[in-house]
Amino acid sequence: MTPVELSRTVLRAVRRAVDEGELRVAVPERVAVAPPGPGGCGEYATNVALQLAGPAGRTPRHVAEVLRARLLRAGGISDVVVTGPGFLNISLRGAAPVALVEEILRAVGTGDIPYGHLHEGSGERVLLHGAAEVRALVQVDALARILRSQGVVVRTSCEVPASAPEWGAALAVLGVVVDNAENTDNPGNTENGGQCDAPRVDVRPVPAADDPLPLGRDAARWALLRPASHDRPRITGGHLVQRESNPLFRVRYAHARTRALLRNAADLGFAPEPGPVSVSGTQPLLAALADHPRVLAAAARHRAPDRLARHLVTVADATQPLLPTVLPLGEEKPSAAHRARLALAEAAGTVLAGGLSLLGIDAPDHL
Repeated sequence: MTPVELSRTVLRAVRRAVDEGELRVAVPERVAVAPPGPGGCGEYATNVALQLAGPAGRTPRHVAEVLRARLLRAGGISDVVVTGPGFLNISLRGAAPVALVEEILRAVGTGDIPYGHLHEGSGERVLLHGAAEVRALVQVDALARILRSQGVVVRTSCEVPASAPEWGAALAVLGVVVDNAENTDNPGNTENGGQCDAPRVDVRPVPAADDPLPLGRDAARWALLRPASHDRPRITGGHLVQRESNPLFRVRYAHARTRALLRNAADLGFAPEPGPVSVSGTQPLLAALADHPRVLAAAARHRAPDRLARHLVTVADATQPLLPTVLPLGEEKPSAAHRARLALAEAAGTVLAGGLSLLGIDAPDHL
């Protein structure tokens, strides 16, 4: 069960409690679930009982117990514990790493829909329209990729000043493709034809103060996408250095390490196989991988590619403690534990590569 699916399960429990008269409250549009905080347990926690208690005229503990009884009957949930003033802590059946790793790797080599992508959309349509500015067009391109991963039908357009003939070359360097280009010196004159009747979303982030093109495609896109839209991006050579101080390097390095481990394991005669992973320090990685579908959904909903970029850094940093434990040491023979760790590493690399692809950034197998 993904975080998005769990959120919907909790929401259904709230709706049933209201329909059956145990709670008198307006059903919220969505319910947030997240890894439990200090003092929590299980894979996920939600504070929905605290949010509903006041409007329902009940204590948070009472609301939590009402919802707990319904959640325990839901498929995929093994236990629900109420902690603190009324936090619901949820444990899943077949919880990570086995079920989670299997779900992430299901699409590898099969052409199935990647982990975190939706099999079918809601029918939502949108036109992303970018200002005549490089950062806006990079964001349009990345947002189109992210929205399409969530089943949204997307068209893109932009303003292009006729007085800037180098514009097309700049967009080519950054890998930006738009469906329609509108000449700002002659409004209404479009290239590549066709208007879109979908709701229009104007993309106008704070522009970069410096030219990002000298950084090259990958580093320039990262520099423009990782800051929030309201923050001015810093265009510096730090995005090119291969050091831990560079978040893009950490993401790509973690991915390249997972690919190297797969090659080395093949040389040793063993392959990844999802199973229990008994390595201390892997819980942050499991939580980050499980949170990936929610992050994609939030990045699409809020039109915020920076959320995905920051999440990839979290995944990469959480992957590092696992990597030295994957291969056998010395005369040690490959075991089920090594195969399970390798599968978890491959799952992390798969999420990193998929996330970078949505941002339009390459994920090389070698660095």
